[in-house]
Amino acid sequence: MQIINKFFKLQKVYIFFISLVLFIIFFSTSFLNANPFKVSDIEISSPFKLNFNKNRVLDEGFRVAFLNLISMITTSDDRNKVKNTSLKEVKSMIDSFTISDEKFIKNEYSAKLETTFNKKKALTFLEKNNIFPSTPLRNKVLLIPIMVDLEKDEIYFFTNNIFYNKWNSETKNYHLLEYLLPSEDIEDLNNIQQTSSSIENYDFTDLINKYDLQDYIVSIIFKDGNEIKVLSKINLNNSLKVHNQKFEKINLNDEKDFEIILENLKTTYENHWKKNNEINTSIKLPLTISIDSTEYDKIQDLEKMLNSTDLVSNFYILKFNNKNTYYKIIYNGSPKTFFNDINKRSLDLIIVDNVWTIK
Repeated sequence: MQIINKFFKLQKVYIFFISLVLFIIFFSTSFLNANPFKVSDIEISSPFKLNFNKNRVLDEGFRVAFLNLISMITTSDDRNKVKNTSLKEVKSMIDSFTISDEKFIKNEYSAKLETTFNKKKALTFLEKNNIFPSTPLRNKVLLIPIMVDLEKDEIYFFTNNIFYNKWNSETKNYHLLEYLLPSEDIEDLNNIQQTSSSIENYDFTDLINKYDLQDYIVSIIFKDGNEIKVLSKINLNNSLKVHNQKFEKINLNDEKDFEIILENLKTTYENHWKKNNEINTSIKLPLTISIDSTEYDKIQDLEKMLNSTDLVSNFYILKFNNKNTYYKIIYNGSPKTFFNDINKRSLDLIIVDNVWTIK
């Protein structure tokens, strides 16, 4: 009888380990390609003639999708380093693509293309080109554009302020910042107009506090004839930076001239945001984390978090037993940043005797 009881106990242990191994393998492979770089809504078109070649149209769409991806995860200076990447290399980073809304209207072929890029291959490509990419995090910011006409000694906030009226008139799908402009308020306007001689020192705190946004940008545009100077106070991730720009021979009534300044300012703000979320692939911090082997939900949450975090370049199961499973993680950041990432996912991480443990 004792032998039979021992047999059943061993059988239970065996079943437990088999279940645990299958569980770990399942979740270690199911999320392996999770959270790739996806570029959507690329419009492709071509005249539908005798020499029409759909593959050529797709190739052009892949180029545009790649440039959009690069525009989304790199600064403007780094983007120029790889904008002439060969089509062969671009295709090598593509996992899949989808074509939708195909139409043939008046001898014109058109469709929409969605391209999925392999994140690991894309990041490796950028690393080889000495480019530190950024996590493509979208963010809503409060934008306060103030226009100062130095010739007329007038300040414009809402009315007659082309930047306020047209700032959101056109957006790119690779832009990460979404701008909220203040609502028209007579009190705010009066307060700002009373400080025309020292607008660059004006305290916008009361205005900013009206909106439930942590990040904000104050753009003060000084117009002096055909010369434009822009003073930008950029507060992103609790980091305040001041940026000055100058544009000459500009006519704001000319649509092309205005678009040049608008795109330039948006690129500047995008660059600041990307630098705050830069992935330093030269940092390869090895971490070991322990988690209770019976906490299936927490194991699943941890692997989801690791797969969806761009700063995690690789992870795998180092060892496991009936009590604990140990993960080896290669992280492109500081231990403090990793600790914050873990806590944001409601995973309680503690350090006991130099061992990182999920509780």
